[in-house]
Amino acid sequence: MDHFPERTALGGESAASQSTALSRAFDFIVCGAGSSGSVVAARLAEDGQATVLLLEAGGDDEATAVSDPAQWPANLGTERDWGFVGEPAAGLGGRRLPLSMGRGLGGGSAINVMVWARGHRDDWDFFAREAGDEAWGYPSVLGYYCRIEDWQGTPDLLRRGRGGPAYVEQPKAPQPIAEALVSAAGMTGIPVFDSPNGAMMEGNGGAAIAELRVRDGKRQSVFASYVRPRMGQSNLTVLTDALVTRVLLDRSRAIGVEVLHKGERLHLRARCETVLSLGAVHTPKVLMQSGIGPEQDLRAHGIGIVQHLPGVGQNHQDHIAFGCTWAYRKPQPIGAGGCEATLYWKSDARLAAPDILQCQLEFAVPAPPEAGIATPAFGWTMFTGLAQPKSRGRLRLSGPDPRDPILIEPNALSEPEDVATALAAVELCREVGNRRAFEALVACEAAPGSRDRAGLLDFIRTSAVTYWHQSCTAKMGRDAMSVVDGRLKVYGIDGLRLADSSIMPRITVGNTMAPCVVIGERAADLIRQQHGLGKGANGFGSSDALPQHVR
Repeated sequence: MDHFPERTALGGESAASQSTALSRAFDFIVCGAGSSGSVVAARLAEDGQATVLLLEAGGDDEATAVSDPAQWPANLGTERDWGFVGEPAAGLGGRRLPLSMGRGLGGGSAINVMVWARGHRDDWDFFAREAGDEAWGYPSVLGYYCRIEDWQGTPDLLRRGRGGPAYVEQPKAPQPIAEALVSAAGMTGIPVFDSPNGAMMEGNGGAAIAELRVRDGKRQSVFASYVRPRMGQSNLTVLTDALVTRVLLDRSRAIGVEVLHKGERLHLRARCETVLSLGAVHTPKVLMQSGIGPEQDLRAHGIGIVQHLPGVGQNHQDHIAFGCTWAYRKPQPIGAGGCEATLYWKSDARLAAPDILQCQLEFAVPAPPEAGIATPAFGWTMFTGLAQPKSRGRLRLSGPDPRDPILIEPNALSEPEDVATALAAVELCREVGNRRAFEALVACEAAPGSRDRAGLLDFIRTSAVTYWHQSCTAKMGRDAMSVVDGRLKVYGIDGLRLADSSIMPRITVGNTMAPCVVIGERAADLIRQQHGLGKGANGFGSSDALPQHVR
């Protein structure tokens, strides 16, 4: 097998030595060190049979703002955030949504609030129906979670795992405002659960103290949990500051990627497979700039068509939220990243799964300027929003060059059903937030305040923000708009898989980090199965020459 002498390339050696090392081929190239890509790379490298290159456009994860859970807002707008901005949305009165996305080792898991939310039973069963494969269904996914987790709470042999790479625990001493939320939900008639990831997400929903990826006061990013323990392996190379610009193709087969690294353009070869785990924005962008996507759109930018896939960049989904805020009587402490309680519920009992998502933040979050709402100096905010939005957006190229920005059209609140659910979500939030459980802590409701229906509609359109859960832009399925099949292979292209939130047929209920870990685990299993990893077969490290024709 053709191993590399260095275990990682994080900027320690000279550009010349990096360039020399990277002129050679790997068995697998994984693009993106976020919540899915980190899992894929670690699992493919774990038995030492295959050489694996993990590429990341951002930098390292050594900043205190990453390791300290309370400092996550300090990462927004920095070099650790792609800082996307959506196109003007008519449903938001022409506003443009800031769309933060993690950039660096760990991806979103290095800058998020660290809530571990598995998704609802109905989400995974929907995935299975779309893929035509029960391995994506809820019973199978429960097995993945049992393998993934190092759960610190009450044992549950059916649903929880111990000893896995993902440390998960609830706050040992939740702040009073978090306990008040759970109590107030119970007063409202919403069932209260010990955990948000067990029975609560198999039925109508409920309220619970959140589960977090925090250990001994430190953030546990997916990269730190999966890849860092394997950094001593000679078959695993991690390269930061490496922007993937396109997939290298020999006719209809992916043979590697083109990368911009410190001003140098590199062609890196993958003997077996290339995996794009760049997230719901950059995965479809790289596909399109490689000639894989909607033919008409690509031709408009002079990009040659390799594979017409009209679904690339379509079906964009996100969790849209509205910040309902209350002023404290006196300042209150903040635990972990500030999110210690969560609630999922239905606006209509006939629904198969909750369509309302609420995550509490233990500090007052300023509303967008257009809302014209004063933010209390001390308070708490409940982000209440759409767990299953019906509005669909899209991504479009602005040009053929990798430096040309991607155009993101969230199309938020474009469907009347979403507006109706948003009203129900805000009304539920106010009903819960004004319960007597908060009396000792809260002075008054600051937002939205007393408003009639027209006033609440204005509040929804002017205050709507996002959970930064962009998903579904290269969906898995079997219809004409699907980009990957149930094995995550790109239709019409050999040697290329996708593994990140872009493959979701629809967005999952709750925060998306945990489902992205499952997607990474599933992708790794599929790749290992196809290539005999762990079974000593199928020629890893073959010295056969790669095809010379690169498109």
